Amino acid sequence: MLASLRRDFHAQASPERALASQRYFKTGPGQYGEGDKFLGLTVPQTRSFLPRTDALAEADIVTLLHSEWHEERLLALLALVRRFEKARRDEAARQRIVTLYLANTRWINNWDLVDTSAPQILGGWLLDRDRSLLGKLARSPGLWERRIAVLATLNFIRAGQFNDTLDLCRQLLSDRHDLVHKACGWMLREVGNRDESALIGFLDVHAAELPRTMLRYAIEKLSPARRQHYMR
Repeated sequence: MLASLRRDFHAQASPERALASQRYFKTGPGQYGEGDKFLGLTVPQTRSFLPRTDALAEADIVTLLHSEWHEERLLALLALVRRFEKARRDEAARQRIVTLYLANTRWINNWDLVDTSAPQILGGWLLDRDRSLLGKLARSPGLWERRIAVLATLNFIRAGQFNDTLDLCRQLLSDRHDLVHKACGWMLREVGNRDESALIGFLDVHAAELPRTMLRYAIEKLSPARRQHYMR
């Protein structure tokens, strides 16, 4: 079953789109996606295979997640999200998915892979649980684990809970990577979309310390006067 899925999946490949994806996801030497390989499928094409993953064993999902092909890893993560969301009343199944997810972060190795899975799986699991794990991930030497920590809090923000996002952004003020700055700025903007006073309170204390990318993302939805104030 996995073999036939992969055969049909690869039949959708586009060498021209693959080249464009390699440029877009920065796969060149020294770039954050160095060495990643693409088949050249669009996200809608990848998602169209999701119903077929329901028949796969968990080991088959792990095989896809360990693939050299970016789109197969994306399909695996989307399949895990799908299974996690379907298992709303099965805590053991959800915990198994979260454990698998955390054991395989080395293959969740580009921003789109993080962003389509961390809020739903890790954020969904931790919504009503202890969240100290996020602080450990935020201290990881691995770029993608740090981004996973930040993106997981999107689920909390949607539930009106902002403290973990603000704490992680404070922790990551000195992070060196632009993709962490963007993630933090995005989550701060999401906080501001729901409670502008919470964002303003954070910025009034920390704006001068924020990396410029993080600051620009965070203030994007504020009034022009406020944006100018914080940029100064």
